[in-house]
Amino acid sequence: MQWRKNWIKSVILSNKKTLTPKTTIMLTKDDIALLSKKGITEKQIEEQLQSFAKGFPYLEIQSAASPEKGITGLSEELVAQYCQAWDNYLDGERQIVKFVPASGAASRMFKDLFEFLDSTENAPQSAFEKKFFEQIKQFAFYNDLNDACVKADGQTIDELIGSGKYKTVVTNLLSDKGLNYGNLPKGLLRFHKYGETARTPMEEQMVEGALYAANKSGRVKVHFTVSGEHKPLFEQLVGACKKEYESKYGIVFEIAFSEQKSSTDTLAADAGNQPFRDKGELLFRPGGHGALIENLNDTDADIVFIKNIDNVVPDRLKADTVTYKKAIAGMLVSLQKQAHDYLRLIDSGKYSSDDLREIIHFLQDKFCTRNAEMKNLEDAELAIYLRKKLNRPIRVCGMVRNVGEPGGGPFITQNSDGTWSLQILESSQIDLANPEKKAMFENSTHFNPVDLVCAVRDYKGEKFDLTKYVDKNTGFISLKSKNGKELKALELPGLWNGAMSDWNTAFAEVPIETFNPVKTVNDLLRNEHQG
Repeated sequence: MQWRKNWIKSVILSNKKTLTPKTTIMLTKDDIALLSKKGITEKQIEEQLQSFAKGFPYLEIQSAASPEKGITGLSEELVAQYCQAWDNYLDGERQIVKFVPASGAASRMFKDLFEFLDSTENAPQSAFEKKFFEQIKQFAFYNDLNDACVKADGQTIDELIGSGKYKTVVTNLLSDKGLNYGNLPKGLLRFHKYGETARTPMEEQMVEGALYAANKSGRVKVHFTVSGEHKPLFEQLVGACKKEYESKYGIVFEIAFSEQKSSTDTLAADAGNQPFRDKGELLFRPGGHGALIENLNDTDADIVFIKNIDNVVPDRLKADTVTYKKAIAGMLVSLQKQAHDYLRLIDSGKYSSDDLREIIHFLQDKFCTRNAEMKNLEDAELAIYLRKKLNRPIRVCGMVRNVGEPGGGPFITQNSDGTWSLQILESSQIDLANPEKKAMFENSTHFNPVDLVCAVRDYKGEKFDLTKYVDKNTGFISLKSKNGKELKALELPGLWNGAMSDWNTAFAEVPIETFNPVKTVNDLLRNEHQG
């Protein structure tokens, strides 16, 4: 019996990692002042240096999630049922927020055009370059670019191309001489044409919010995470378009912005895993999108939709997006209601052994949460364990069929307490040198399109502290350089990866038509992005 009590104590406590011996670092007065300014403790620095020294372990995977196990197929009947559940939920006074990471630079969209500018060729050579110029009038930013060319060089795009000045056109697109698209975030670029006007991804995200995230009083809350450098431009765009969309959709927008916190920056290390210094000062780098768990934690909401800024379509194709957003939201609130009912039952103390078995099946069937040791627990101990597993944030993640896109996917993964659960993993978290694990990865059928709906309050209406559900052992180390010197950079557990590791997670299959990211500028020429 004693071992059971020890085991249940271990699974109820927060996941604790065994650290390597404490790293001792010498900090100057200037270092300490910098840490204080950024809101970073010496203990955090020590932990980060330990992470560089020991690395991050691969995660143990049981299998890729699939429609046979782990991914719920949404039949027409289920879609209708869940859409109705979402509409019913909105009948109450709810705080719904659409949370959009929007600080990412658009520079990678224009990688091929930057290479063209740096080449010795003066005319397009590659298929990508030729397509860009042959179909340039199809881009939503064409009119703006044409005006920029006339203003800067006194010639239209047609005239510049006619005289072989292809690079002048690209320069006016990418540099601050013209539209400066090479230095702006994606959210501020014109993506879609609507007659004589055009919309940015930020505007498309606002319109989406109006279509599925308006609360009972008609208020639509959209939160964008942005860089401090570009925040004024986002605010300016909101000021220019907000009233038009409010009038069109009969709602009121509450648009908020936040920046990645300086306290989430991570220390860079040298080859010897010691602090990297630039001109004598400790070098810090942004901690990746996992840092946004802090911004999400600060958001006052009951339900939060999360979606990448560039995954948008024009109005003519929004129907599927809206339907399946409502469906996975309805699935979420249905799961949340059942979990809350079970929590009330456990807290009342009036549960039976049959009730506990029912809760076990709920966790297994809906979240793939399993632990072989549960069968050895007595009812009182089992209730404590089940309460811990139920009383967590919940997320439903839309998954699309794998079409060869790079990035994460859905897996059944083992957690530090021995429990198996659903997780979104990146390839770097899987031991691809192991033939069995490599086969699981390569044969996986689905892909993570970053299509999440999250429930972030407990059954008493109190907000969860989301920072307590992060698995710090799921970060990532990459090699970078600064002024020609190699350094190691530490990325925090990803927002929808390790930062949500200890949530209750369910996966649902959504149509590939709801996944339309823009990775290169020529993606905007696809039918899905044409008006």
